[in-house]
Order: sequence, then C-alpha cells, then structure tokens
Amino acid sequence: MGDLAGKTALITGSGTGIGLAIAKGMAGRGASVVILGRRREPLEAAARDLEAIAAGAGDGGRVRMFPGVDVADAGAVTAMFGELERDGATVDILVNNAGVSGPVTCFANASEGDFESAVAIHLTGTFWTSAQALRVMRKGGIIVTITTFFAEERPLEQRPYRFRTPYTAAQGAKNRLAEALSVELVDSGIVSVATNPGPVHSDRIYKTVYPKAAAEFMRVGGFGEMSPRDVERACAILLPALGEGDEAAAAAAQKAAGEVGGDAAAMSSLLQKVSHVAEKIQKNTAGMIADGQFLSQDQVALTVMALCEPRLAATINGKVIPGDRVFYPVRPHVAGPAPRGPCGGLGGKAVVIVVGAADEGGCAAAAALGRRAEERGGKAVMVIDAGVPEGLRTGLEAFHSHVADTKKAEEIARWLAAASSMAGGIAGVAHVTGAVPAGTRLCSLDREGWDALVERFLCGPARTARAAMEAMVPGGGADPRLYRGAGGAVIIVGPPLPSGKRPPRDEVARAEVFRGALRPLAATANQELADVLGSKMRLLLALPGSAGGAEPDHSRVADVLDHALSGGAAASSEVIFCTDEARA
Repeated sequence: MGDLAGKTALITGSGTGIGLAIAKGMAGRGASVVILGRRREPLEAAARDLEAIAAGAGDGGRVRMFPGVDVADAGAVTAMFGELERDGATVDILVNNAGVSGPVTCFANASEGDFESAVAIHLTGTFWTSAQALRVMRKGGIIVTITTFFAEERPLEQRPYRFRTPYTAAQGAKNRLAEALSVELVDSGIVSVATNPGPVHSDRIYKTVYPKAAAEFMRVGGFGEMSPRDVERACAILLPALGEGDEAAAAAAQKAAGEVGGDAAAMSSLLQKVSHVAEKIQKNTAGMIADGQFLSQDQVALTVMALCEPRLAATINGKVIPGDRVFYPVRPHVAGPAPRGPCGGLGGKAVVIVVGAADEGGCAAAAALGRRAEERGGKAVMVIDAGVPEGLRTGLEAFHSHVADTKKAEEIARWLAAASSMAGGIAGVAHVTGAVPAGTRLCSLDREGWDALVERFLCGPARTARAAMEAMVPGGGADPRLYRGAGGAVIIVGPPLPSGKRPPRDEVARAEVFRGALRPLAATANQELADVLGSKMRLLLALPGSAGGAEPDHSRVADVLDHALSGGAAASSEVIFCTDEARA
C-alpha cells in the first residue's frame, strides 16, 4: 500500500509540466488526485495517464478533473470547491502550482494589464485557492506552494530577475503568504510550506521565457536601423518560429518583413540573433549550477512529495525550502536607514506624493515627505486617493493637493503632468501605502477584501512607479534609449511592521506578505534601470518599522527622499531601506 493511500491531493495547473509530474507521483503512491486547468484537452490526456497509474498502484485511488478552471477566476475556483464540498470530499494535500510566464520586458515597458494579470494568477490565484480549499480540508491537511528561486530571500539579499518584475513580485509575496497561512492555520491543524525550485527543463523556459528575454535585450540594445518598437513588433512574429525548422523560420521572417517593414533577410538575422542570445542566457544560468543541469520536472515533484510527509511538514511548518542549486551572485540591495548627507536644492521642481494610505501613520509619512521636499526648495504636491478618509486628509491639505482615483493610471499621469507644468519639472515621485489594517485575518477575507489589499500594497504602488518613470522620461517605455543617463527618483513607502513591545506574530506575517512583494519589485526594477537601461534613475523602497516593534520615525522615510535626490543613490546598489532598523 502506498503511503498516500486513502488521501486526496488537489494540484493546480496539473494538465502538463510540473503539475502533471506531481499528480503522477501522488497517484503512484496511492493518492486520489484532483486535477484542474484552463484547457480541457491536456487534462483529458493527463487523466487517462493518471487513471492507469492509479490502477497500477492498486490502492483504489481515483482521478477527478475540473477543466476550464483558471486560478485567477474567482468564480471558477469557488464553484469547484463548492462542488467538492457538496460531494462530501476531503482534500488532504493542496499543491499551489499554477502559473504563467507573464510579461518578459522591462518594468518601464510593461503594461498595467500584463502586470495585474500576472499578479492575479500567481499571487491571488494562490491565495484564493488556499482560502477556498479550507472548506474541504481538515486537521492534518498540508498546503504546499511552489514559487521560484529568484524570490528566495536571505539577510540583506534579494535576487533580481530582470524583465520579470510582476512575476518575481508575486512570487516573493507567495513565499511570505505561505508563512502567514502557517500562523493563521495553527488552530486548524493545517500546515503550510513552500519550496523555491530553480530553473526547470520545460517548454515554458526554452520556448517562452529565454527567447522573450533575448528579444527584450534586442529591443533595448538595438538591431540595425530598426526602432525599439519595430524590434518588439518583429520579435512577436518571429519568436513562435524558434525551434520549428527552417521553413517555419523563413515564413515568419517573410511575414515580419511584410508587417513591420524591411526585408526578410534582416528579419532572419534578427531571429538568429535572438536564438543566439537565448542560448547564451541558458548557458550562463547553467553555469551557476554545480553540475550545469537544470532540474527535471520529476525532481521538483519529488521535493513536493517529500514536503507532504506529515511529520516533515509539521517540522518545517511555515518555512520556504530552497530547491534551486543555483549559486546566484548578487549585490547587496537591502540596508538599514538611508545615509544622511548633503542634498542640493530642488530649484522649485515638484515632488509628487501619491497617498494610498488609509491610516494615520501613512498620512504622517506622506506629510513628512512633503515637508522635506519643501525644505529642499521643492514644491510638494499631494495626490490623495479618494479612499483616504476625509479626517486623515487635514495634514495633507496644507500642501498643494488633489483628490483622485489612483486606481486609474490616466489619473496619476494627468496629475503628474500638471505638477510638472506648474513647477517646471518633477524631481521625484513617492507612493505611500500606509499600514496593513490590524486584525485583517487573511483566511477570513472575501475576494473583494483580498483584492483591495493587493491593489493598495502592490498594484497601486507599481502603477504609480510606472507612471512616474514615464513622466520623468517621456516615451522611455517605447524607446528605452531615452533612459540612458537620465535621472529621477521614485520612492515606494511600503507597509510598516506592527509596533509595540511584542507585535503579534500574525500581524507581522501579514505585513510581510506585501513587503515581500515590494522587495523583489524594487530589486528587479533597479537592476533593469542601472544594468540594462544605463539610467541614473532609481526606484527606492522604504520599509518603516522594526523587528523590535519600534514606532516608525517618519523623518527617516524623508531621509530616503534626500538620499534619492542627492545623487548618491545612483552610485549605490542599496535600494531597499529598513528605515527604523537602527540602534539607539
């Protein structure tokens, strides 16, 4: 009898790839498996294979299939678990595996829709699937969340993943979400763990991620006389032909020449160059692995199944287990308080502060930034989200201020343009999130409540940052050459850690979900700005509060603004500042 006989495992994204490998491993060890995904055909093929494996195991395991279930679709996920609940089913193991490559481009060039779609699948899909699964899970249940080695964090270290900002931000949050769930589910007897696989042999990485990354290098670096936008358009036509043979490549080159302009020979050369760069990316990544080999899908499945052993899972509850084998050298990105030094005058230029905070502390941090900007000879402009309570706006209305719907990128862009026109330019832009509301038990949230948190603490700051970059380098998204040598400062003031002598562990864990999203966002965006685009612009992240529960000192948040505007930030790899982590 297999060690999983009598148990049921539900694996998201299980029609192909890693998810299918995990499902096969579970079925081979006696478990019944529930598979789901967006496309029916792969699921039907997977179900046939799994039924044969289950029959061979001889433990009575069954296979159940839910086609058309996209984890980003709240209704589909809710309906699936509703059906399982009505049938009296119990899920003993949940594996959060579903994902997509998402956009592979510089943060400055990523569309808002692509960013939010990737977050919806990777982060929100994981949260909502986990929350709904609790309806059919019991004591002894195990939740395993699969993330990425690029989101693994060590003290003072981040692993930027160039061209993959929404992906790595969502994955970083998933790591911290696994920790938060472990704290919240203790009384339920349900364990939550995560694992960070390294590069895995798969069509996604060979046919999508690496070729798209190579195409982005070509868009930024240039190819012949083609404009960056034309390179992008051509690559969108050419990339599907990679690995499909000479005839397909020639047809794609002919089509690209007809739609973009130029001749087919030039397009063939572009495709060959993209292929060469993609192979180089793969080779360089393999060079950071001891044996030079990517993981197989079965190796990832083996790790996941090991984490499903009840005694081991209970021992490591709440931990994120590395599974990458990658020796990835990185610069130090995380520091304590920002260095204090001379900051030149702003000459009347605007510092625009977008206030998404709905709490007193966040508004106080925004006011501190405004005062510092005006002390430096700048013009502070507050763009206050309409959701900020009127009673909290009083201290902000002393500055030049506007109330706006900051969920709309065009609204932010409009006020940035107005501020630039009024003040003769923008020196910097800040976005203040405020604190994660106390008592917000994640597992008890409805979908609207969760989406509001993701908007406020991840998508909202990202929207402001992209709008700020475009405002300070007009047209830079479409033409990355404009970023070279260009300056500017973007600051995100993320949620503080809870204060008090012994901050509740669950409150700390919930704040870390979104701090854990913003850290890789900042690290990745800055790697692109500095190393790819050759820009002096920096996107800095200020994280107030301390592990010891100190009350945030808002003047230290303002120090990050000074540092950003002094020019020192452009020469430093440190882009994330834990503003209150200082000894007295």
